[in-house]
Amino acid sequence: MAELDTLDVVVLIAILVGTAAYLTKGKLWAVEKDPYAASFAAANSAKSGKTRNIIEALEETGKNCIIFYGSQTGTAEDYAARLAKEGKSRFGLETMVADLEDYDFDNLDQIPSDKVVFFVLATYGEGEPTDNAVEFYEFITSESPSFSDNNDPPLANLNYVTFGLGNNTYEHYNAMVRNVDKALQRLGAHRIGEAGEGDDGAGTMEEDFLAWKDPMWAALAAKMGLEEREGVYEPIFGIVEREGLTRDSPEVYLGEPNKSHLEGTPQGPFNAHNPYIAPIAKSYELFKVKDRNCLHMEIDVSASNLSYQTGDHIAIWPTNAGEEVDRFLDLFDLADKRHDVIGVKALEPTAKVPFPTPTTYDAIVRYHMEICAPVSRQFVATLAPFAPTEEAKAELTKLGNDKDYFHAKVTTQYLNIARLLSSVAKGEKWSNVPFSLLIEGITKLQPRYYSISSSSIEHPKTISITAVVESQALPGREDPFRGVSTNYLLALKEKQNGDPSPTPFGLSYEITGPRNKYDGCHVPVHVRHSNFKLPSNPTKPVIMVGPGTGVAPFRGFVRERRKMAENGQEVGKTVLFFGCRKSTEDFLYEEEWKEAKEVLGDKFELITAFSREGPKKVYVQHRLKERAKEINELLEQKAYFYVCGDAANMAREVNAVLAQIIASERGIPEAKAEEIVKQMRSSNQYQEDVWS
Repeated sequence: MAELDTLDVVVLIAILVGTAAYLTKGKLWAVEKDPYAASFAAANSAKSGKTRNIIEALEETGKNCIIFYGSQTGTAEDYAARLAKEGKSRFGLETMVADLEDYDFDNLDQIPSDKVVFFVLATYGEGEPTDNAVEFYEFITSESPSFSDNNDPPLANLNYVTFGLGNNTYEHYNAMVRNVDKALQRLGAHRIGEAGEGDDGAGTMEEDFLAWKDPMWAALAAKMGLEEREGVYEPIFGIVEREGLTRDSPEVYLGEPNKSHLEGTPQGPFNAHNPYIAPIAKSYELFKVKDRNCLHMEIDVSASNLSYQTGDHIAIWPTNAGEEVDRFLDLFDLADKRHDVIGVKALEPTAKVPFPTPTTYDAIVRYHMEICAPVSRQFVATLAPFAPTEEAKAELTKLGNDKDYFHAKVTTQYLNIARLLSSVAKGEKWSNVPFSLLIEGITKLQPRYYSISSSSIEHPKTISITAVVESQALPGREDPFRGVSTNYLLALKEKQNGDPSPTPFGLSYEITGPRNKYDGCHVPVHVRHSNFKLPSNPTKPVIMVGPGTGVAPFRGFVRERRKMAENGQEVGKTVLFFGCRKSTEDFLYEEEWKEAKEVLGDKFELITAFSREGPKKVYVQHRLKERAKEINELLEQKAYFYVCGDAANMAREVNAVLAQIIASERGIPEAKAEEIVKQMRSSNQYQEDVWS
């Protein structure tokens, strides 16, 4: 055989590359928007041969209503499931719930007009799609999406419904649903009912959803000729007792998230579907008072494929407190069966069991159900027919139908489902509630996200978090409302620091994990990418506003610039506004700021606001005003401005104060200054990492 010359080789390689590009549509080397968002679940569904064709999915399952969700924390997914259930029970629709990342959308134009598509879409951060909605969003909002047919307009046959989940404290409130709605209208689709919007920032998400859905159902019924019927509970899941198995059987899941964890060989990629069981390298208390706790915890990811960039978030996968698990199992008369093995099977082809089985009642309630969350009014109404007494049924019906009564009795008390039902039935057990209804109606236990407080340059394989342990006294409630994840972390901290059986505030946790796989000093985690980042040019000035644990990402920012300076790099002016109650109680990382000053010199400035040390309360907003001249000068040097912490009050006020500073220092109208702040936001010169 003749040898190939150089030109032959080049041509051959070009042909191979071109062929690969055609067959893979460039996916082999396409840059993902979020490097941490690869879907473990999608990979599994692809292996099983599940279709990505929407039309095929509808035809194979006989469905006439598909409800897509774009969800980051599980709420949008929960609303999608609730809509599917209600559509079937009230109107006889054949519904299916679908993850946006599981389907392609080039044949959206082929969906017949006698079918309807719902889009339940959360907005993540500053107007961005959730991880599972990125590809759909980029496709549908592109200038000319490529559909399978040449219809004009492309989506003239499509009937759709939209509901968005947003937070009005962000600049781009509900941008995801608004932009998708505009795109669908531009492509000729027909929206049924109003485009609903829920507001987490105002704390009205649930009531916004309930107020939107009834007029929407009426409009949909009129459009599709549906007749409402009396809703009767039809289970989506079947529960089967597995008599041949015990909790010690090797194939029984006791809280493991998937098969690789069950078999003891968890493999990456570690992500929102597949946590890494990470060792805790170090943990300690940051507050100097006994009645409040703030944890610094360092998590070792060196033995995993996990990586992060300064400013990213880490997700902690918590477990429910033992006392709440016991309360729940006892209320529903399952305490004696807690370790019985059951199988859970979907009774219709498009439903997904939200956890692996076979498993036990205890494992489901402890590791997979959000049993401590405040209960929804809609779910309360569905439980009324199963009440143990007529009095309890009447009370639950009233709670389900009267939003003001529900708000006064339930919402203000942060009552979870077991506490509410125990109170309503005066201690009677709710033995008649099907366990399948509880699986369907209670949200899946979600990971909690924390701003990473370490620098990836300084510690690439150790992730730090800074978290206040949530404990909130509420008027009329006997015991404080305690956060699920932070109290779980407190138990881990106490275990790591020598307490063999920690019970912080009387709460116990299965900190050893299923089958002792966490051994008391490991925690399940994954990393989520964030756009909250230092400027790529380290010489740019930065202004950071982070009271309380809002300082967490700024500890990472300052440590990053400190490390750069130690490595001989030039860094820009770095100004941090930090606030807390008292310098003697909750001054987070006080010694570290002094060390940073020694390294960075006049390049670093810490400005503090101690709200309870003087005759008047002083907050970071006041300190900003006092430094108006310096702030404006730095902004004129194109300084980046960052805010982290409480969205509803602090972040809003900081935004307003910044506009006032620009107006007064530059001698321009405040309206013009507000426009400048908006432009800073849109160009990423003003960034927020806030929570409600």
